[in-house]
Amino acid sequence: MLSVRLEHRFAGLALDVGFEAPAGVTALFGRSGAGKTTVVNAVAGLIRPDRGRITAGGHVLLDTEARVDLPSHKRRIGYVFQDARLFPHLTVRQNLAYGRWFARRHGSGQGPGTDESRIVEMLGIGPLLARRPGALSGGERQRVAIGRAILSNPRLLALDEPLASLDEARKAEILPYLERLRDELQLPILYVSHAISEVARLATTVVLLEAGQVIAAGPAEQVLSDPATAPVLGLREAGAILSARVAAQEADGLTRLDTLAGPLWLPRVAAPVGTRLRIRILAQDVMIASRRPEAISALNILPVTVVDLRLGEGPGALVRLDAGGDTLLARVTRRSAEALALAPGQQVFAVLKAVSVAQENVGR
Repeated sequence: MLSVRLEHRFAGLALDVGFEAPAGVTALFGRSGAGKTTVVNAVAGLIRPDRGRITAGGHVLLDTEARVDLPSHKRRIGYVFQDARLFPHLTVRQNLAYGRWFARRHGSGQGPGTDESRIVEMLGIGPLLARRPGALSGGERQRVAIGRAILSNPRLLALDEPLASLDEARKAEILPYLERLRDELQLPILYVSHAISEVARLATTVVLLEAGQVIAAGPAEQVLSDPATAPVLGLREAGAILSARVAAQEADGLTRLDTLAGPLWLPRVAAPVGTRLRIRILAQDVMIASRRPEAISALNILPVTVVDLRLGEGPGALVRLDAGGDTLLARVTRRSAEALALAPGQQVFAVLKAVSVAQENVGR
């Protein structure tokens, strides 16, 4: 458990945040200038806030009232920046060895993050060990930087927008490795991002920041699916996360998924039958029908129940739907909501085209 309470004032921003981050990936999400990097820098000991208290795993890292302020090298925070910051004159193997040396030098001891062969295999960097950073792609450099940070045996891994400088192809390359670290290493991760697609795939907990304040915090499925957070997330990015399991790989190139609300078909998902997935579905891609539609091209028709409606300042509305226990959001016009007489408790159908869910919105 990471517990953070900070107050800090500087030009243009008054930071006043408090949150607790349980095991898993805790994403600090918000627009540029919301205070995300300031928070993670304070956790890592790179800045000293005006007031605050930070504890990690029961260890006090900062307590301004008690005058406790551990230096950054004693906090055991594995920090990975936007740019990998590898030693350019060292090979990948030697950069990784630095992480192990750091752990020994500062008494971090042994732990799940000190097995080099396991970390190399998990990050897929075995073929890169003899190369120098200049011969690596951006995604490869970031994977090596993450490996070096883990090998320092931290109590917490902090990733500050690690994919921000990568193109879409390199992001798609590295996200599965981050999912594997989350699921297999049991190392708490503090993840800073302003990309909602990354947060939806990786985060177990979301802390939503706006102008230095915590707007919402909690399980990712709840925060990202709450219509009240849509103005901060951006209406175009508003959506929800469905839990699913790969049920079958169809002969026509579609994958059939089992969800709590019923079957869902998507273009081929590269995962074996039985794999558990989290599917991010954008609100703008969900249509609502009062009766089960027939003779339409959309393959996905799920029975759902209207939970509530949130009217926007313009002609739009966000409708929250109960999909067998999961949540779906639908973005419709007020005119459509009135024509369908949408109201809480109403039984309707959510309609979703199979091709509307991008591969980047399908994660393990």
